[in-house]
Amino acid sequence: MRVAVTYRDGEIFQHFGHTEQFKLYEIDNGIIVKEQVMDARGSGHGALAGFLLWNDVDVLICGGIGGGAQAALADAGIRLFGGVSGNADEAVRAFLAGTLGYDPDVHCDHHDHHGDGHSCGDGGHSCGSGSHGCGHCHS
Repeated sequence: MRVAVTYRDGEIFQHFGHTEQFKLYEIDNGIIVKEQVMDARGSGHGALAGFLLWNDVDVLICGGIGGGAQAALADAGIRLFGGVSGNADEAVRAFLAGTLGYDPDVHCDHHDHHGDGHSCGDGGHSCGSGSHGCGHCHS
């Protein structure tokens, strides 16, 4: 099994559509046998989902992720564990132990990076649904 984590400086990067690196973990019999940090070589959820598919990823652990990216991953057969933060290695170990805390209803999480006076989930809009797109989550 191959697990990918959106990655920056040892931590889980919080914006899937803007991740520049993934850390890939090769798992054999529940044990990490290989770790590798790779440049994403693209941006936007379609390119990133394609990168994961090309690298035979079975599971993605990430922070915030929009609905379009979730659909692209589902189409590629990649299991999603979103809404996760903290150390990437610890998250993978928790996943393998069956103790990973994640949000099955995750949407983008910008920590007030919008700069336009709203944050995802507030003010009647929700990232990944309807006609409103955050731009941060989906591009």
